Amino acid sequence: MSYSAPEQFANVTLTCKANVYFDGKVISHSFTLADGSLKSVGLIHAGTYKFNTDATEKMEIIAGNCRVRIAGQGDWTGFTGGTWFDVPAKSYFEIEVAEGSAEYVCSYL
Repeated sequence: MSYSAPEQFANVTLTCKANVYFDGKVISHSFTLADGSLKSVGLIHAGTYKFNTDATEKMEIIAGNCRVRIAGQGDWTGFTGGTWFDVPAKSYFEIEVAEGSAEYVCSYL
């Protein structure tokens, strides 16, 4: 299976107000594609964070490194730029960036 992380999106409606979490250590911007699908693009600075989900989410890591544990199940799994993970609806995930930052695109399915 071949995967290539997105580099850009065309024909979007961008929400200018940032989503700011954890005292600015995680920041994203939401946007809507022409087909109505909702996404966000953001940056996660070093630290460990927990996010609850309403919808199913696909988190694509664009750059950097992180590790993730979904709904407290099992061990932490590492992800690097060009990889992704899925999170079930009505669940949560923990994400840790050990150093630097990680860039991501989140799709709400």
